[in-house]
Amino acid sequence: MGIRFVLMVNKQGQTRLAQYYEYLTLEERRALEGEIVRKCLARTEQQCSFVEHRNYKVVYRRYASLFFLVGVDNEENELAILEFIHLLVETMDRHFGNVCELDIMFHLEKAHFMLEEMVMNGCIVETSKSNILTPIQLMDKTS
Repeated sequence: MGIRFVLMVNKQGQTRLAQYYEYLTLEERRALEGEIVRKCLARTEQQCSFVEHRNYKVVYRRYASLFFLVGVDNEENELAILEFIHLLVETMDRHFGNVCELDIMFHLEKAHFMLEEMVMNGCIVETSKSNILTPIQLMDKTS
């Protein structure tokens, strides 16, 4: 499959966005998020951005006050996932203008929509920022 989950977390460890591409119960999600977030936030900037946890490889990157965490299969390319995270941030930057935690909180549906345009069933299907943002801009025009 590839990507198993995408999380956006603030520096305090509060989840701001969570998207799963495999079924986990709510309790399993809470436990998984807690363990992974604690593990990633405890790491220093000198350490690499890849962590193995359970049967996942977690690739993460910090942008301003947000951590973007992506759980993938063990055979997935870490550098490609780092590039995906960067693309996601650049796309959100283009729409929100320097994306921050408040943009995610107040426009959660748009953040999910962007992610859904980029990833389908755990596979990256779109990498063009303009193709990702066009439907959102059309929705903004009609509302």
